[in-house]
Amino acid sequence: MRILMIGDVVGRPGRRAVQRFLPGLIHDYELSLVIANGENTAGGIGITPDTAKELCDCGVDVITTGNHVWAKKEIIPHLVDGELPILRPLNFPPAAPGRGFLEMKGALIVNLIGRVFIGQYDCPFRAIDCLLSEIKTESKVIVVDFHAEATSEKVAMGKYLDGRVSAMLGTHTHVATADAYILPKGTAYVTDVGMVGPADSVIGVDAQSAIRSFLTAMPHRFFVSEGAVMFDAIIVEVDEATGRAINMKRIHLKE
Repeated sequence: MRILMIGDVVGRPGRRAVQRFLPGLIHDYELSLVIANGENTAGGIGITPDTAKELCDCGVDVITTGNHVWAKKEIIPHLVDGELPILRPLNFPPAAPGRGFLEMKGALIVNLIGRVFIGQYDCPFRAIDCLLSEIKTESKVIVVDFHAEATSEKVAMGKYLDGRVSAMLGTHTHVATADAYILPKGTAYVTDVGMVGPADSVIGVDAQSAIRSFLTAMPHRFFVSEGAVMFDAIIVEVDEATGRAINMKRIHLKE
């Protein structure tokens, strides 16, 4: 099974990049499953039903999110009824709408969020422990999107899950890391998949507005940058019989 995990998709430029590059990747690599982090698809923060459907129309099977999932309130009813294949972090409080995992095309996809430098959530380590011990699934292929800020928390989670999931792929920082590798017990790992959006930007935001904020320490309205787009993703090949990753490849494309 070949699985593509797409990094944080930012605004209209990010959606344009998915539309441009994803169909070719599905064809060229004979992908079995496509996952994308979509929590920034709507104007750079949040997700709407329309932006979610746009990703699905391009070939995305499952959409993961993170701390910005509630930014656009119109998405909440779709999280409740499960009409769209969208996940919110598993370790949100139990009363939060939506679901933290989903079975799709013979794989279990799980969305977690970190706690270091990002927010007060339930423990992601205990949440994934509980899910893996209780869920009844025949699939041995398990993919985790860990949406977290601290590299230490992501590295620790990767080692904690080694041999228990097929892939633990980090999102949130919008900066692709150079540590994509398969851990000793067969779990594919990367600290951050990266970003899909405007290449000439500060993690997707117009550079001048971001610099102005740092120079003045005053609140500023941020805008998604324009121009040529980039596309960061990771392909993981998994042995369906064992659930172990056998190969992984970083994808970095630009207009």
